[in-house]
Amino acid sequence: MIEYGQPNPAAGPPLVAVEGTPRQMGAEIGRRTSDLVERSLATYLRRFRDDAGLSDADVLRWGATYLRVARDYDRTIAEMLEGLAEGAGRRVEHITALNARTELLYGTGYHDEGCTSLAVLPQYTRDDHTLLAQNWDWHPEQGPVTFLLATRDTEGFSVLTLAEAGMLAKSGLNSAGIGVCANLLVSDRDTGGEGVPYHYLLRGVLNAPRMSTALRRTLNVTRVSSGNLLIADAGGEAIDLEVAPGVFGHLLPEDGLLAHSNHFQCPLPLHDEKVAASALTLLRPARVRHLLEDAARVRALTVEDIVAALRDHFSFPDGICRHRDPAAAEADLSTTVYSIVMDLDERVLSIATGPPCEHRYASWRLDDVFTPDALPALHFTPDEPVGARRG
Repeated sequence: MIEYGQPNPAAGPPLVAVEGTPRQMGAEIGRRTSDLVERSLATYLRRFRDDAGLSDADVLRWGATYLRVARDYDRTIAEMLEGLAEGAGRRVEHITALNARTELLYGTGYHDEGCTSLAVLPQYTRDDHTLLAQNWDWHPEQGPVTFLLATRDTEGFSVLTLAEAGMLAKSGLNSAGIGVCANLLVSDRDTGGEGVPYHYLLRGVLNAPRMSTALRRTLNVTRVSSGNLLIADAGGEAIDLEVAPGVFGHLLPEDGLLAHSNHFQCPLPLHDEKVAASALTLLRPARVRHLLEDAARVRALTVEDIVAALRDHFSFPDGICRHRDPAAAEADLSTTVYSIVMDLDERVLSIATGPPCEHRYASWRLDDVFTPDALPALHFTPDEPVGARRG
């Protein structure tokens, strides 16, 4: 087991690396992050109650439902969650409810902010590598209870992903060269009920040994919430999946680039419940393309170019690099909590804490995170000092 203390803005979030069977890994994660799980659970139980009107009995009932769903969908997910609950000393129903927080909140009309994701095909990059990146915009309070989770099973299959305490996945990559980024979507098809939660889908993709498996684990299931998954493969392909209950759409790269934010871009039979209210979502994918298309056109796009795009402040504070809006109520605050860039060929994940304009990125190589003396490389220094004027 490897763990690196408290979040360090200069070096990214802490790393928790575990090995073993799914249940063993879950139990070790729970033991090592029990205090963070308690804080994360307290936050979401409050939001379940105040924002969704769910009593603790409701949460436990739905948690039991989503435990059963996990066992049917991917038994390794169920075993990891059961082990996590045991290790953290919490009820497993509370842990599965955390992993279904999208369904428990958004299925009842709760709306909030999202993210900007992008992928670049290898023919358009200087190193001929497939690149995948995202700014995760969310409540600042979740930053301190979020960490990098690395898992390696008894067969040697490994995953490195960002994770909120008590949960198993968000954006990340695996040893097969598959990576995924998450974007919030909300539609009028979203309901409470029995189906595969969005965060299970993210872990399902990361558990997949090949792209075809990842697609089946996303599409060939019953869903009760909307969401977006931008999936890329070191083999040189990328696809964006817009999923909702009963329907889905897909987008493919154009001129080597693919970008997504928080609205449906496919003509699906649904009403987009978020597009009108989400900050700049209609422009963020186009803005990404405008910032990167010149480098892509000459097939020389680099990780540094992507970092510069993720630090973009067009329409500050609501741009790709999201900052606190002083006019927003505390409960509605949303900022870039973490910024991630993944080189899928190298199996390297680079991550910056908070708005990336203010922090360096720490880079972790998947094969190295399980060594006792693993430390990240630090690079991509901000171009301007913290507090500089932004336009």
